[in-house]
Amino acid sequence: MKLKKTTVDFETSIAPWLGKTMKIVDYYIQELMIDHNLDLTKEQMIVLKRLHDKDGIPQNELAFLTLRNKSSLTRLLVKMEKKGYILRTQDQLDKRVNKVFLTEKGRETYIQTRPVITQLIDTMETNISEIEKQQMITLLQKIQFNFTSIKPTL
Repeated sequence: MKLKKTTVDFETSIAPWLGKTMKIVDYYIQELMIDHNLDLTKEQMIVLKRLHDKDGIPQNELAFLTLRNKSSLTRLLVKMEKKGYILRTQDQLDKRVNKVFLTEKGRETYIQTRPVITQLIDTMETNISEIEKQQMITLLQKIQFNFTSIKPTL
């Protein structure tokens, strides 16, 4: 059986540009964390933000909100517990459910991330007009919809 030769021009595709941009953003966030003396990863910062918005949420809900699978979130939460940022407790009514809470240290650390996020956004949006920003958001929403509205074929 002959395989059909398919050529793909990755340079004119959106995928490598999104991937490279996210790697640059991830690196920049990590450098900002170091510069601000924060012992925090981007993923941990996202968890702190979610808990700041709604403290005491079930671990399963937190996995959904942070787009992580349950086992990778558990590993992340264990690290965050060791750092003193969060506390997990069993739900009184349903012992199968763990609720996740910010500690005082976690709350203070989240507040310390605000200048980091502000600097990140300022850097990211330099030389980008409000119209371009809205266009970018619309395009990214379309890309996200494209992936969430289809079932992968095997």
